[in-house]
Amino acid sequence: MSNYAYIFTGAIVTYLIRVLPLTLITRPIKNRFLRSFLYYVPYITLSVMTFPAIINQSDNLVSGLIALVLGIVLSYVGAGLFPVALSCCAVVLASELLF
Repeated sequence: MSNYAYIFTGAIVTYLIRVLPLTLITRPIKNRFLRSFLYYVPYITLSVMTFPAIINQSDNLVSGLIALVLGIVLSYVGAGLFPVALSCCAVVLASELLF
């Protein structure tokens, strides 16, 4: 019975998190700080989910860190998503074979 209670509680909390802002906030948000905060929430959420997966995906922690650093450097210099992903995969493969 407790498994159903957990599922029901999770569903209610998820539903409330999505519905309450739609019902409570009816006017446009004019606060500059709050608008800036809400603008960056999706990027932060994606980063929090992605970075641990990048590092922990391979068997060796060093290869994940090397791929992460390479991906950051390549994206900083303006490389697109596909070249960055290919380069990171190649670095992980090469470092897994070396280590």
